[in-house]
Amino acid sequence: MAYFAELDDNNKVIQVVSVSNNDAPDPAPNDDAGRQFLAAIGLTGNWIQTSYHGKIRGHYAAIGDIYDPTLDLFVAPQPFPSWTMTSDGNWTAPIPMPDDGQGYVWDEATQSWVVIHMDRP
Repeated sequence: MAYFAELDDNNKVIQVVSVSNNDAPDPAPNDDAGRQFLAAIGLTGNWIQTSYHGKIRGHYAAIGDIYDPTLDLFVAPQPFPSWTMTSDGNWTAPIPMPDDGQGYVWDEATQSWVVIHMDRP
């Protein structure tokens, strides 16, 4: 199975489709072969290959992800304005999340990690 993501004019993923290995025009589909096959079945657009197991372009493309052509990676949307992207296309908080076994969520207003309290009756 080969997977291809359609990008809009801003390189944002708008859909992802799969192509059966039986239908693929090449035993090892690539961007060009995938575009040709998809166009032949009526799916025109800007298509780029992705990998379900993340072996191509960082991780499997999801709707809303952005393709960064400089890094040749699919990147998730920036979760918070204060977070920065690493060279491998992942987002990182300004301070590391504590590693003490508790659950945390990022609080952008205070620029800190906040413990998740789960009260059970």
